[in-house]
Amino acid sequence: MKIKISREIKTGIIVVGGILLFIMGFSYLKSTALFDNSKIFYGVYDNVGGLQSGTAVSINGFNVGNVNDIKFKDNSGKLIVTFSVSNDFEFSSNSIAELYDTGIIGGKGIQILPMFDGSPMAKSGDTLTTGIKPGLTDLVQKNLAPLQQKIEGAVSHADSLIINFNKILNAKTRNDLRESISGLTILVKSFQNSATTLDVLLSDNKNDISKVIENINTITNNFVKLSDTLANTDITTTIKNLESTLNNLDIMLAKIENGDGTIGKLMTDEELYKNLTSSSKELDLLLQDFRLNPKRYVNVSVFGKKQIDYEVPENDPALKIEE
Repeated sequence: MKIKISREIKTGIIVVGGILLFIMGFSYLKSTALFDNSKIFYGVYDNVGGLQSGTAVSINGFNVGNVNDIKFKDNSGKLIVTFSVSNDFEFSSNSIAELYDTGIIGGKGIQILPMFDGSPMAKSGDTLTTGIKPGLTDLVQKNLAPLQQKIEGAVSHADSLIINFNKILNAKTRNDLRESISGLTILVKSFQNSATTLDVLLSDNKNDISKVIENINTITNNFVKLSDTLANTDITTTIKNLESTLNNLDIMLAKIENGDGTIGKLMTDEELYKNLTSSSKELDLLLQDFRLNPKRYVNVSVFGKKQIDYEVPENDPALKIEE
């Protein structure tokens, strides 16, 4: 028996099929599977850097989901990103949804930095902590910014230096500088002439200079021989003998200072000094009296004449001594 399907039923089937196809196509365009049981998470960012819906979400470099939707959260300008993650991997609710560059040329993606700190596991509908990983362009700009400032400062200082240099180099200074350079040129020429004269002098007196050098070598050799002779001499024994002599001299001087011995008594005994001084004076007077009055001591008679007694003069120096 052949079943007849009415035109209305056919129309209804076509309409329902079209609606299903539309839903499936719309889900595909939004990168959302129609019969997907992945968990949905949210992340709030100040700037998504060109992140697009359908961009892959990864964990440790492995794609586990997609970005579903991006829209403004409120009037603050922050953006809320909706993304799905497969149920095959569990992670803590403290995990971080980090925005990063997917390549050198550009493009943004989201990677989950899973945490296993004992906190409750993330469940569908949670809003994860977000972060932004600096890309190559950001790092280059960050490192080039200080360099750019230094270059600008250097250029500015160079401009100031050139301006100040131009102010210093007025007409008078330039003339003085030219005269200095001219004087320096003359000085260099003078040095060249002196060098030429010195060369001629050395050439003319080459033999004499050679003789002088030979004499110096001879003197040096003599000094070497003298040093060898001194090195072979028993200087140590000589020094020891000298030290012994000096020690003996110190001992002798110490005894003299203490009044030991004849020399010590002569130097320290004041009474002996006075006696010697008095004896010296008396001896001097005796010799003087002998010279002035020889008859007092010698009376020789050749013809047997009777010796005449000597009379002491009134001003005889010996009387002063006796007194």
